[in-house]
Amino acid sequence: MPDESMESAPERDRPEDLTARLFELREQVIYPYSLTPVLVNDNNAAALAAAMEDNRLLAILPGVPSRAELGNFPLPLSLRTFDFRGKPRSAVGVLVRVVKELNFPDGTRKVVLRGIKRIQCTHLRIGPNNVVTVTCQNIPETPELSSVIEPRRRSVMLGFQELSGLSQNIPEEVQMAVLNAPSAGRFADTLSDALGFSTAEKIVLLSQCSVAKRLEILGVLINREVEVLRLGVKIQNEVHEAMSRSQREYFLREQLRTIQHELNEETANPDIAELRKRLAAGDYPAEVQDAVKKELERLELIPQSAPEYHISYNYMTLLLELPWNVFTDDIYDVRRAADILDEDHFGLEEVKRRILEFLAVMQLRHEHGEVCHAPIICLVGPPGVGKTSIGRSIARAMGRKFIRMSLGGVRDEAEIRGHRRTYVGAMPGRVIKALKRVGSGNPVFMLDEVDKLAHDFRGDPASALLEVLDPEQNNSFADNYVELSYDLSKVFFIATANDLEGIPGPLRDRMEIIRLPGYTAFEKREIAKRYLLPRQIKENALEGDKVKIPLPTIDYLIEHYTMEAGVRELERVCAKLCRRLVRRHLEQPEEEKNAIVRVDVSMAHELLGVRKFRSERSTVAYRAPGYAVGMAWTGVGGVVLPVEAALIPGGKGELKLTGSLGKVMQESAAAAFTLVRSLSLELGVEPEIFTKNDFHIHVPDGATPKDGPSAGVTMVSVLVSLLLKKPLRPRLSMTGEITLQGRVTAIGGVREKVVAALRAGITDVVMPEDNAEEYGDLPEAVRSKIKVHFVSNCRELLKNVFDVPVLNPRGSAK
Repeated sequence: MPDESMESAPERDRPEDLTARLFELREQVIYPYSLTPVLVNDNNAAALAAAMEDNRLLAILPGVPSRAELGNFPLPLSLRTFDFRGKPRSAVGVLVRVVKELNFPDGTRKVVLRGIKRIQCTHLRIGPNNVVTVTCQNIPETPELSSVIEPRRRSVMLGFQELSGLSQNIPEEVQMAVLNAPSAGRFADTLSDALGFSTAEKIVLLSQCSVAKRLEILGVLINREVEVLRLGVKIQNEVHEAMSRSQREYFLREQLRTIQHELNEETANPDIAELRKRLAAGDYPAEVQDAVKKELERLELIPQSAPEYHISYNYMTLLLELPWNVFTDDIYDVRRAADILDEDHFGLEEVKRRILEFLAVMQLRHEHGEVCHAPIICLVGPPGVGKTSIGRSIARAMGRKFIRMSLGGVRDEAEIRGHRRTYVGAMPGRVIKALKRVGSGNPVFMLDEVDKLAHDFRGDPASALLEVLDPEQNNSFADNYVELSYDLSKVFFIATANDLEGIPGPLRDRMEIIRLPGYTAFEKREIAKRYLLPRQIKENALEGDKVKIPLPTIDYLIEHYTMEAGVRELERVCAKLCRRLVRRHLEQPEEEKNAIVRVDVSMAHELLGVRKFRSERSTVAYRAPGYAVGMAWTGVGGVVLPVEAALIPGGKGELKLTGSLGKVMQESAAAAFTLVRSLSLELGVEPEIFTKNDFHIHVPDGATPKDGPSAGVTMVSVLVSLLLKKPLRPRLSMTGEITLQGRVTAIGGVREKVVAALRAGITDVVMPEDNAEEYGDLPEAVRSKIKVHFVSNCRELLKNVFDVPVLNPRGSAK
C-alpha cells in the first residue's frame, strides 16, 4: 500500500515507474481507452497547469466507496487502498492524457481526457502549490487461461445482447464497440463505461486488476439489470392483460397497484387520511357522509398525478367545508334591532317599520318554540339610499354573518346553479361558494342588483334564482356541482333593485317588496351632519374639533353639487371638500395650523370650484303663456320638468313633439291635444285656430330621453295657457295622466316628485285625487312646506292652475 512518506516506496529510478500529477474526480469514473470531458475546479487547476508544462499526464485515483454507497453488492470485495489526507483512496486508478483544454466565456474550463492504462500508485509527493505528484506502475493485462476468460466473456456478451433488446437507451455505436473489442480487458472496460451503473460500482470495476474478476462482476450486474427490465415488462403485460377496451383510462391506476403488489408495500395517502379525519370530526348529514365515503373509495384507486384525482379531492373538500349543520346563534330582540336601525340610518321610517314587523314575527315564533323561517325581502329604490347598509344593519341586529353577492351582468345560469362535474373546470354556483366562504348556514345573504340580471343562450339566471328565493323550494336547493340537496330555508335573503320593472314577474312574486324612497333635503342634511362628514373627516386625517361645517354650507353642497335621490354623490363631495381642506392645511404657515377652520358657503365654493348644478328656482319662477312645469320620476329620484308650447300660423292643425320623448309620453301629448280641441268652445277659442295653425310642444334638455304616462295634465295646461295667452300660477308644478274625457288618473312616485318640487322651490303642486292617501304618508316636514291641490277632472285642473276661471260653463265662445 502506498504512503505519502518515502519509506515503503520502491526506488523511483526503476524503468517501469511513471510520474503524473494527481487529478481528483468525485462523480466521474474514467476507464482506459475512453474519451471523457471533465470540468476543472479550483482544486485541480494547479495540477492541470503543472501537467500541461510537463508531460500532459494525469493520474486519477478514485475514492473508495462506502458500504452504504455500494448497497447490496452481489460479490465480496477486496480493494487495495491507502489513506490520503484522512480519506481512503483506491491504489488502483487510471493514467490519462490531456487531449484538449477548453475555456468558456463564463469563466469555466473543461479538459478532454483520454484514458491510457490502468495503474497502481507506489508513491506520493506533495510539491509547490499543493500539487501532488504520483509515482505509479503500469498494471499489464496478464494472460489468463482462456478456459476461464472465454466462458465468462460469452456469458457477459449474451447478457448484454438481452439487455440491449429490452432497453432502448443503449446506442448502436456502443453495441458495435462492445462487439468489436480486440481483447477481453478492452471488452470489459468498454462495457463498464457504457452501461448505467452507479459511481460506486464503476469504481469497483476500475479497481479490479484481474480481467476474469471484472467479467465476473459485470456478469452479475448485467443480470441484475436484465431482471429489473424483465420485471418491468412483466408488470406492463399483466396490466394490459387485466384491462379491457373500455378500461383503457385506468392504465396508470392498475400499473401502480401491480407495482405495489410486487414490492409488497402499501403507501398511505396523506390526503385521504386528512379527509377521513375531517369526516369523523365534523357533524355532517347522512347523505353527505355516504357521498364522501363512496368518493374516498374511488379516490384510493386513482394515482395522485391523474387529473381525476384533483377533481375528486376538490369535490370532497367542498362537501366537508360547507356549513351543513353550522349556524350562528340568532338574537331575537325587536327593541335592540330598532335601536341599531336608528343608529345606522336616519329617516326611512316606513322601511324600518316593515323590517321590524318581520323581525317581531320571527321573535314570537322563536318564543313559541316554532321554526323561524326568515322572510325574503326585496329592497327597491334609487342608488345610494342605503339598501346594502340596511342589510348589514339587519345582520348586526340578529347576530348573523353578512355576505353580499352582486348579480349585475350575470347571464349564465351556471353562475347560480353551478356546473356539472363532468365538465373541465367545473365549479359550484356562487350561492354555494358564498356559503362556504362565510362558514354559516344562516347568514344574511344580500343579492345585490337583482334587476340587472341578463339572459342569453347560456340560460336564464333569473329563472335559476326562483328555487333560491322560493320558501317552498329552497329547503332542498340542488347545485349541479354538489349533487346533494342543500337547505337554504334558514338563510335571510335580501334582494336589492333600482327598478322593480327590471325583475321578472315570477321572481318578483316570491319576494316581499319594500320601497326605499329618495331622501328629502332635510334628511340629506341630517345624514351628512351625522354620518358622512364625520366619517370623511376621520378618513382624511382631519381633526374633528378643528373643522366646523355649518348647516348652510351643507345645504349649499346638497343644492349645487349633487342631484340624486340618495347620498352617494354627496359623500363624494364631502370627501373632495375634506381632501382640499387637508391640502390647504398643509400649505399654511405653522402658526396658523392649529386654528379652527369654519367652512362657510364662500369657502366651500372656493374649494370645490364651479357649481355642478344650477338652482331650478329660476325654472319654476318663470311665467309666460305656453309655459308649465311638470314633475317626473327617474331612476335617481324625482325632477321638475319644464314644458313649452308654441303656435305656428299658416299650418294645418298638426302637432309637433320634440325633446326626446318616449312613445307613452307622445301618446299623452296627443290625447291632451285632442281633449283641448274638444273644449275649445268652453275655453272661448274659435275652432278654426286648430285648422289654420300648427302646434309645437317641446320639453327642454332634449339629450335626455323622457317617457311615462304622468305628463297628461301638464300638456293640457300648457296648451290652454298658449291658447288663452295666460300664464299659469307662479311656482306651480303638476303631475297626473288625463283621459280623452278629461278624467285625471293616479300616478306613481309621489314622494320623489314632491321632494323634487320642494327642492326646486315649488310652493303649489297639482296632483290626482287618487294619490291623496299616498301624499298623506309623506313626512310632515315636506307636507308643511307645499300646498297640494287634488284634482279629479279637467275642470278642476284648469280651475287650480290659473288665477281666474277660464272655462265658460255656457259652452259658447266669448
